Amino acid sequence: MAAESGKIDPMHQFLIEPLFGKDWVIAGHNIAFTNSAMWMVVTLAALLIFMVGGMKRELVPGRWQAMVESFTGFISGMMATNIGPEGKKFTPYVFSLFMFILIANILGMMPTGVVGVHPFTVTSHLTVTGILAVISFSIVLIVGFWRHGFHFFSLFVPHGTPVPMIPMIFLIELFSFLIRPFSLGLRLFVAMTAGHILMKVLAGFVINGINAGALTVAIVSIPSFILMIGITLLELLVCAIQAYVFALLTSLYLNDAINLH
Repeated sequence: MAAESGKIDPMHQFLIEPLFGKDWVIAGHNIAFTNSAMWMVVTLAALLIFMVGGMKRELVPGRWQAMVESFTGFISGMMATNIGPEGKKFTPYVFSLFMFILIANILGMMPTGVVGVHPFTVTSHLTVTGILAVISFSIVLIVGFWRHGFHFFSLFVPHGTPVPMIPMIFLIELFSFLIRPFSLGLRLFVAMTAGHILMKVLAGFVINGINAGALTVAIVSIPSFILMIGITLLELLVCAIQAYVFALLTSLYLNDAINLH
């Protein structure tokens, strides 16, 4: 968004703004319906439409059904590879997680908004990615203690560790384990935020170069526009990669809780 000075603010795209209900307050906290909440609802609606449209169970699958089956088969295969047969019961959750992040990332790349509202990438906020990571980590803890009880703590003492080293190794492994939800949420947040900032900065170069004159267009605007196209394509790839990494790490953490060694 251009400011009054003619400069483009690359951070404006991450601003959370209330759409309605500005006066809704519960226990001193404002619970207005924001643009972030709206885009999460749009993401869930897109996911629902995608799944319903591909669940027709036709004898000869159409393109939509084949696409849904390819996604579900991809996640099912990943769970079976990383966890084994018991991973099947967690496939719906990991699939939902993967698809939510993927669709949210792609919607944030849209050149136009919905009903005049600027596109908003919900995964560019640490509160959203952090909550997804905490939910996944909580499931891992619940599964681990449910299946193994306090024997779950043996995960932090690798087999064959010398007895004198056990206290130190236990603390190191425990810290490494507890840092997982932070690294999981931070990785997605940083990747999406950095990519969007870079694209906004390049867009600013293009616009300001055009406003400055023909010579600046040739020197600044055209190269920036070409680079922006490349960065946009790269960011689309990052959208898919980050959704996959989040789902993959979640499955690996579940494997640690289920198949305790």
